[in-house]
Amino acid sequence: MRYMDDAMLNRAALLVPALLVIQAVLTHWAATGERPPAPPEFARFPAALGDWQKAGDEPVTAAVLVQLGADATLSSIYSQPKGRWMGSLFVAWFRSQRGGASQPHSPQVCLPASGWVPAVADLVAMAAGAGSVSVNRYIASLGGQRVVVLYWYQTRGRVTASEWAAKFWVISDRLKERRTDTSLVRVVVWNMGRPDAETTSAALDLAERAYPVLSALFRGRSLALPAQSSQF
Repeated sequence: MRYMDDAMLNRAALLVPALLVIQAVLTHWAATGERPPAPPEFARFPAALGDWQKAGDEPVTAAVLVQLGADATLSSIYSQPKGRWMGSLFVAWFRSQRGGASQPHSPQVCLPASGWVPAVADLVAMAAGAGSVSVNRYIASLGGQRVVVLYWYQTRGRVTASEWAAKFWVISDRLKERRTDTSLVRVVVWNMGRPDAETTSAALDLAERAYPVLSALFRGRSLALPAQSSQF
């Protein structure tokens, strides 16, 4: 039994590099002959999302921007009245997947590298239009801080939780629309001493209000802002 387990692990270890090579080849092919779109107009992003009000921008350092390789970013802090909740919205938009160099990086890699200790990593349902989509939830702590992080990969017509699925959907987008742009959307809400479930609800509220605005920007459409939210 031990031999079989080792053999399976060896086969899996061989498959991972092969999959990476296949993904890089397909991504490069998908980017050939594409028509990259203009960047989304993040300057049009509203200062109010329901009762979430923009408190300011969250600067991204030049070093991080270089490492990220995004073509456009949005990084803002939002809060609710009387400081009930504090959250941030970060979007990194990548114009093309040509060569596989400009691709989103998972927060599950970036946050631990910054010292955050993971506690939970799973999927939650986010309301989107008439239905819902699965997005990643990542709960982490650093010192006395604890946050709920929601993130997903979004194009002009799709939301994907899986980083691998997002990369392979590039092929479909290239064939249908001759474009391979994508984005990483991340919402962070600090728990303010409250339970994770309550913090997750607050994070979903901010995410669900940001989602339709981002969808409109990615499609180049006029903004239709969601209504005010109810209190938790």
